[in-house]
Amino acid sequence: MTPDELQKRTKAFSLRVIKLVAALPADMVAREIGRQLVRSGMSVSANYRAARRARSKREFVAKIGIVAEESDETAHWIDLLKDSGLVSGHRLEPLHREADELMRIFSGTQRTARSRMNSIGNRKKSTRPERVGVANSIAKSPDRQIAKYNVTAE
Repeated sequence: MTPDELQKRTKAFSLRVIKLVAALPADMVAREIGRQLVRSGMSVSANYRAARRARSKREFVAKIGIVAEESDETAHWIDLLKDSGLVSGHRLEPLHREADELMRIFSGTQRTARSRMNSIGNRKKSTRPERVGVANSIAKSPDRQIAKYNVTAE
């Protein structure tokens, strides 16, 4: 799945969450669960969009982790709706399955990106020559550099 396709999928997921919440009963418990569900469900697509525009690999890993967490939290609120009896389980199953799939996709993406980031970091460290503090500072000292170019006329 391409990043653009995944962006469309997360947006469609958020829209499905909005429609579900709009159809909830108007009692206090349903409103509160709905409020939390809308926040976490819409956050999935918003944070994935932000992750795609990350300025560094480290920032990408962090933002993708947030997307996975929000997907998991959305599944939690869907579970509460089902277990409370506010909405029948068969109506919630497709949305719950999508939340779970998205959580698995983004958790795997985060693991892969973190692993690649760490392996690249380890390669860079292993190819860098070790520096010796005192010897390095002597070689770069101004007196040493001047003496190197000092020519006496005889």
